[in-house]
Amino acid sequence: MGVVGKSIPHESAVGHVTGASQFIDDMPPLHRELIVDVVGSPIAHGRIVSIDIEAAEKIPGVARIFTARDIPGHNTFGPVAKDEHLLADQQVTFLGDPIVLIAAETREAMRAAKKAVKLTIDPLPPLFSIDDAIAADSFLTPERKLERGDVETVLSTAFQEQLHTLQRTLDIGGQDHFYLESHAALAVPGEGGTMHIHSSTQHPSEVQMIVAEVIGVPFNHVVCSCKRMGGGFGGKETQAAQPAAMAAVVAHLTGRPARIIYTKDDDMKFTGKRHPFKAFYKVAFDDNGCLHALDLRLFSNGGCTLDLSAPVLDRALFHIDNAYFIPNIRAIGRVCKTNLPSNTAFRGFGGPQGVAAIENIIQEIAQVLNKDAADIRRINCYGSETSPFAPHNLETPYGQTVQNNVLPKLLDQLAADANYTKRREEISTYNRSPAARTHLKGLALTPVKFGISFTNTMMNQANALVNVYLDGTVIVSTGATEMGQGVHTRIRQLVADDLGIPFHTVLVATTATDKNNNTSPSAASATTDLNGMAALDATTRLRARLAAVAAPVVAPPNMPPSPDTVLFQDGEVFDTRGSGPRSTFRDVVCRAHTQRVNLGERGFYATPNIHFDRDTFKGAPFLYFTNGAACAEVLIDRLTGDMKGLRVDLLMDAGVPINPGIDRGQIIGGFIQGMGWCTTEELKYSDTGALLSHSPTTYKIPNISDVPPIFNVNFFHNDQNHISIKRSKALGEPPLLLGLSVWAAVKDALSYAAGKNEIAPLSLPATNEQILMRLTKLKTPARPAPAPLQSTP
Repeated sequence: MGVVGKSIPHESAVGHVTGASQFIDDMPPLHRELIVDVVGSPIAHGRIVSIDIEAAEKIPGVARIFTARDIPGHNTFGPVAKDEHLLADQQVTFLGDPIVLIAAETREAMRAAKKAVKLTIDPLPPLFSIDDAIAADSFLTPERKLERGDVETVLSTAFQEQLHTLQRTLDIGGQDHFYLESHAALAVPGEGGTMHIHSSTQHPSEVQMIVAEVIGVPFNHVVCSCKRMGGGFGGKETQAAQPAAMAAVVAHLTGRPARIIYTKDDDMKFTGKRHPFKAFYKVAFDDNGCLHALDLRLFSNGGCTLDLSAPVLDRALFHIDNAYFIPNIRAIGRVCKTNLPSNTAFRGFGGPQGVAAIENIIQEIAQVLNKDAADIRRINCYGSETSPFAPHNLETPYGQTVQNNVLPKLLDQLAADANYTKRREEISTYNRSPAARTHLKGLALTPVKFGISFTNTMMNQANALVNVYLDGTVIVSTGATEMGQGVHTRIRQLVADDLGIPFHTVLVATTATDKNNNTSPSAASATTDLNGMAALDATTRLRARLAAVAAPVVAPPNMPPSPDTVLFQDGEVFDTRGSGPRSTFRDVVCRAHTQRVNLGERGFYATPNIHFDRDTFKGAPFLYFTNGAACAEVLIDRLTGDMKGLRVDLLMDAGVPINPGIDRGQIIGGFIQGMGWCTTEELKYSDTGALLSHSPTTYKIPNISDVPPIFNVNFFHNDQNHISIKRSKALGEPPLLLGLSVWAAVKDALSYAAGKNEIAPLSLPATNEQILMRLTKLKTPARPAPAPLQSTP
């Protein structure tokens, strides 16, 4: 009878479609509020010689202008290393690097002031690409290594052992977050040096701390609140702190409210992206395509500062195996330092890049052996009974056992549901027919195994505050921030069910650091898991106190009161032992208040049984894995390179969903965003480091017409995930990685234009231009059809 497990609409759904939902730019101007903007570096790398703001300061409507020397506290910050500056004072490290901060009364005055600022900068040689950084030995981190088995021996004896080897590279592009709401912050000064920051942020606690350090006050002097974001996708995990600190400096030094709202162009040009990666690999495999050894080097483009590049690289290494058991593996990763804006968290957090590398390897093994890639995936997947390494093929390279493994069943079910074998035969026939002179079809079935938890063990904690009011309504405060993913709706469902009250009687308060302290960011797909469990920790104790109050009232006749048999359900409280009187939840609450029983409770949760040694790269960093699979079919125009998705089938192991409707939306949205990263979203830079694709006209996120007309989404039944909240599984990031199925299908289509045993190379994203260039180089007769898939009906 509860609401957990039901498709309750997103709590802001009506507000979003009617325009009533309020974002920071919608908040009415405050009395004497100032507009904040910056003047950034005109070059990507150089030494600052002089900053002339004299003419700009004289423009009517300009309140004040600030440079680095005006910062009252620290000018440096950063989530891992304090290597970022709020305002550059000596060197600039990317095009647009903030140097001058302007506070103005009007936008006209702001525009005039920005033009009047004069900067003299001596240029230094810039680096932009991974290849440039490797050649210049320019890195932000030392090497990180994940290793198991004896890679050297297997690779060196591959010929004698009758193993095939393949040695190649893969370029993996970045991606812009393209959230609808740009970075925004409103700083409101208070008494005694206090400050209230309204920020579009996934991490209010980090904004609070950085603002406090920048303006030189204790942490308890700053409150950061976030009602909601118009999207985040990781782009507002760390990088929301800089605009918030800029607004705070102005508010602190002028005593006036200050607001900064990035334009869409500036947001795209001057904020970090998903990290581009480059993979160098050598792999050994047998005649069946079973992986025996993998030697891989991963390089990421971190941009000008560290930000979260180190943990992003770690997660890429954690997911280099994806769903496959690799007995001998050595994966070495390093972050390159370049003169681009510092790249940052993005949905998947390095996992997509790691998975892209191994999925590319699987596709290429299939091409070399002239086999179906789905067959290669099936024999290599964790727990595969046909693997020569079974039954000892359930341990990851970092030493964690894959528990509750459903990967083989999941792959088999999707292959059957999508009618894979028949469609593979039809596509092979089509690609050998006259129609293949102008068009090619491709098909791919790819899995995902995504670890759920922050890989930094410390961050796997949350607190919550639950207050019950005398009319029986409840308000919940947590550190979770709402960016459209529905976390507040899920938490309302969890609390309502645990207290046995209607969903509409529970509200979630605006996230703020004065109610929930020292919180982790809303990231890593773990927000509901962490904050929901913290909320239930609070409601469990509240319910116990209320049960003690209700027990004498609802006990059956001639039976002693027993709090242990009191049940809260459908807004009523009763004893399960018999036909005793019933009470309403509201009446019990009022009775408790009369008896001076505490009606508020603080909850706390720390994820159990996870650990990781960064030095050895061994441990169990994840509470569980979310699994899924996708089957994608594409059509390629050989004359133009145009690619169309024809059909997609998705099957997700979501455990027991808390909200199937919202979960379905997460699956669809994540997949489409991943498909965009793999196909149309290309970051193009000039030779001076300027982003050229910085608007919807030049940066192509998927359009509605890009979504395949046949789009099937189903849940895989798995009710055995007992270690997570209500047996559910996180779905924020895993579906994005299934977008790789479209990219793999493109690579499959290209393979039909290649010769037998010939590799059809393909970088990511597979834009129409790249597809056409690859086709131009693959003007050979179509290869024979691959061997049929053996592991499914």
